[in-house]
Amino acid sequence: MTESPADALLFEVAPPPTPVERLLQLADQYTQHNDALDLLMHAEGPPLPDAYANSAHRLASATGAAIKAIQGERLYESEELTEVIMRLRQLVILADASMDLNTRSARELTALAPEAAVTSAVTLASETRRRRSATAPAPDSQLGAAHRTALAEIACGHVTASSSLGREFTRSREPKVLMSTLRALETKGLAERTTGTARAAYVGGPPLDRVRLTPVGITALASVIDAPPAGPRTAPGTSPRPLPAAAQATTRSR
Repeated sequence: MTESPADALLFEVAPPPTPVERLLQLADQYTQHNDALDLLMHAEGPPLPDAYANSAHRLASATGAAIKAIQGERLYESEELTEVIMRLRQLVILADASMDLNTRSARELTALAPEAAVTSAVTLASETRRRRSATAPAPDSQLGAAHRTALAEIACGHVTASSSLGREFTRSREPKVLMSTLRALETKGLAERTTGTARAAYVGGPPLDRVRLTPVGITALASVIDAPPAGPRTAPGTSPRPLPAAAQATTRSR
């Protein structure tokens, strides 16, 4: 008996995200949460009660679920993996604590959460590939160095976009993510913009567009996040991080 196309679709269930992909999704969720807090701080009038408490509660739950997913991989214990779990548990504590604070204080507690989630993803991907190289995802060979770096910067919540006088710009930290690179990623279906969801570039200015990874972009980055040469840069005494220094100035680039 031949299976009809409709019947075949019933069984096409997307596989669950890998723990690395889950951490990249978590970074995106923290970025959205931080963006919402930024807009609340600059909105007219005081925020409504519990305006961000529910979001913080969901983040704490999602972070806890990510911890369980990592532990479910049953990787041999190491200092690197222990640090990942500790870092994520700290995020749970910070997200929980932010629910009882004012908007500005709550924003400060989760300010570095996207970077922490991506750093954890880098370490976890490296450990997984080292121990289970046969089952590790194959790197996306179509991603060049600039695209891989841009995906990592987007995952960290470092990239926004705007337009002025008919011209489009990106705002990012070093290394710069050019508008031409963003457009290429959008064409590939790896990145997208959410209009007016990020804080303005100057007082009284319009909100910027947040650049985010699509589900396809998350999968692509997860496959190369720990791979050289576009992978993480290592600083002495720290876990691998595909991140620029936090103190670097934000720049505008075409």
